[in-house]
Parts: sequence; structure tokens; C-alpha cells
Amino acid sequence: MEVCIDSVQSAINSETGGACRVELCASLADGGTTPSLGMLKVIKQNISIPVFCMIRPRGGDFCYNDLELEVMKADILCLKQAGADGFVFGILTQDGDVDMVKCKQLLDLIRPLPATFHRAIDMSRDILQSLAAVKKLGFERVLSSGGKPTALQGVNTLKEMVKLVRNKKVLILCGGIQIDNLETILHSTGAQEFHGSARETLNSSMIFQKPDISMGSQPGCEFISKVTSVSVVKTLISLANLIWNR
Repeated sequence: MEVCIDSVQSAINSETGGACRVELCASLADGGTTPSLGMLKVIKQNISIPVFCMIRPRGGDFCYNDLELEVMKADILCLKQAGADGFVFGILTQDGDVDMVKCKQLLDLIRPLPATFHRAIDMSRDILQSLAAVKKLGFERVLSSGGKPTALQGVNTLKEMVKLVRNKKVLILCGGIQIDNLETILHSTGAQEFHGSARETLNSSMIFQKPDISMGSQPGCEFISKVTSVSVVKTLISLANLIWNR
């Protein structure tokens, strides 16, 4: 299990729960953006499993202009120097195809570290054609929900994708994976890696809470946080192992 995280505590909880690696992002509410150097450095000081960093300069689509590409390049170099173990990114053309030229430019900077093509593939025009392009570029892994909002909805496409990559550890299943649907998803696809946040909601430790002002998009969001749950990670991994060992 790979866990997507946006905090030091979630990183620690992921390792404690038995995750094989973490995908470090900022702004999970936007689907994940590039994390800070400080976040990576402190996480590396506190866990020993690999930390893959998201490279995404903003929320929204995955078609980036030249200046955004320069930001992505600069972030890769900084995060690589700071100890990132791998990277996660994806770039599409205006027509919804994998942008081979721009992806290669980033891959050249990332090497010899591994790279995962993220859920941009789910937003592409033809997911199977995009998978072939990603394989040709040399990405080690692909993160996908089968072109649907959730892996459960995309299970038939994911099954076909697993067959096409011919390596059950290349395709990482993601998108709404939970304890109650993991068995169906893994059994149906045959995949051997999956991805999720496994988060629980925690209340703020602040005693004083001002009720009539909000800094976020939802009133009161300052006084709750979402953190990876050790017990949920452990349960998901135990369940996956039972399924794979049958």
C-alpha cells in the first residue's frame, strides 16, 4: 500500500501502519500539488520508507505552459537534492494525449530516481493509448482509477490495464479505495499495489475557537484536520494480504 499524505504525522502513521511508501503532496483537497522543501526534509528525518513527491504546480488540469514547466523542473531539482526517493507527475497536451516531449524533459531531470505517472491518465482522451505512451516513456508506475471517479467504477478498465502492462506492480489502483470495496477491486483486477489516504478526521487541540470567521472555503474548517489512520492502514494491508494469498 502506498499512502498519499500531506503532513508529518500522516507520514509517521503510514509507516507505523505498514505502508511500503508515501506520496507526499500539498493541498490534497485539490488532488495534490507540489509539497514544500521543509515538509520533505522533516518527514525524511522521521520515517525510513520511501517518500515520492508530487510535482504539480497548481490544481486544475494537467496541461502546463512553458513557465509552469520551468516551475516543475525547479521543484524537481530542489526536492531531489533534499532527499526525495521518487516523483509523481503527469502532463497532457491540449488534445488530451500524454505530452511525450514535456514528460521526457522532467524524466531526464528525475533519473536515476523512479517516477510514477499520476491520475492525469484518467483525464486523458484514450486511457489505453495513454498507458502505452507512459510505458514507452519509461515510467516505473502508473496511478489510475481506470478513467472513472473511483477504482470500483473503473474496475473493468483497470483489469484490462493490468493485463497490458504485464506486471502487477506497475499499475497502482486508486480512487475511493476503502475497507468495504478493497476485496472486489483487487480480486477483479489482479493488481498488487494500491493507493489511498486512509484518513480520519481529528478535532483541533485549540481550546479557544472563534466561531464567526473562517480562513478556508468551509466555515469551521480551521478546527478539524484529516490525518492518516494507523489502524485503517493496517486493516487495508492485512485484508490485501489475505486476498493475494488465497
